[in-house]
Amino acid sequence: MTRIIAGQAGGRRLTVPSEGTRPTSDRVREALFSALEHDPGLSGAHVLDLCAGTGALGLEALSRGAASATFVEMDRRAVGVLRKNLAVVGLGGDVRYGPAGTVLAGDPPRPHDLVFVDPPYAEPDSAIAGWLSTGLRSGWIGEGTVVVERSRSREPFPWPAGYAGVRERRYGDTVIHVGDCYGPGMAGETR
Repeated sequence: MTRIIAGQAGGRRLTVPSEGTRPTSDRVREALFSALEHDPGLSGAHVLDLCAGTGALGLEALSRGAASATFVEMDRRAVGVLRKNLAVVGLGGDVRYGPAGTVLAGDPPRPHDLVFVDPPYAEPDSAIAGWLSTGLRSGWIGEGTVVVERSRSREPFPWPAGYAGVRERRYGDTVIHVGDCYGPGMAGETR
């Protein structure tokens, strides 16, 4: 069972597609948001949830005080489930259907200052780094925090120019890479 953990919509259950979607576990989301709540960027944040699936990450952020959320998903079935979850939770949100790279190459509704990237584990790191670069260039991603979820077997995440890795946390088979987006011109690095 996937649910919203805390905040305004805490306890509400989310529908999960029968196959093809791997929602972030409640345990990982709880740990992630406990860390983010100490970051002043969560309250009032404009959230971008890439490879949104059920929308659990963006919806959790809205429940905990984010101002808005844009969900990007390319699987048609997952988009249907995501729209249902948005209606059940009742906190709003904008859904964009299409591949992350294609959506991010278009015009943004606004710059987002909290970004979640939870792609299928088979997605190459180079593709994700490309999405982050495209999102920064096109104005989808502004200065703020970026969270990338990957499988445990991965090497350190290759942050592109304009981003810097801040920390990495392991939860079973999942690794959460947290970085900061500083804008164009800063080389990707880990602090």
